[in-house]
Amino acid sequence: MFVYIMTETEQEFAQIIWDNEPLGSGQLVKFASEKLNWKKSTTYTVLRKLCENGIFRNEDAVVSAVISQEEYVRRKGEVYLEEHYNGSLPKFVAAFMNKKKLKRSEIEELAKMIEAYKKE
Repeated sequence: MFVYIMTETEQEFAQIIWDNEPLGSGQLVKFASEKLNWKKSTTYTVLRKLCENGIFRNEDAVVSAVISQEEYVRRKGEVYLEEHYNGSLPKFVAAFMNKKKLKRSEIEELAKMIEAYKKE
C-alpha cells in the first residue's frame, strides 16, 4: 500500500485542512499565512503536492480530505510496521517491550483489545 509520508511542516499544513474542511482555498491561504507564516505561492505548491499524492483534493476552489487524518495515521503505521518489522505486529510489540516495562493498566488495555478482536 502506498502512502505519501508527509514532512513535519506538511503535517502541520494538513492539520489545518483536517481541522477546517471543507474550506475555500482563499481561507486556506489565510490560515497558512497566520499559522505557518507562508506566502500564497507556498500554500498552493504544498497543497498541489498533497493533492497529487492522494491526501487532499482542491475542486472548484474548495479543499477537502480524500483520506481522514485517522486513515492517514493508520496507513503510515502499516508502512512503518512493514518496513521495520516485516509487517509483524507481535515483533513490533516485542521490540517495544524490550525497552519499556508496560504498566498493568496498559497490559489490561491490550488484553481487552485482543479479546474484542477475537470476537469479530
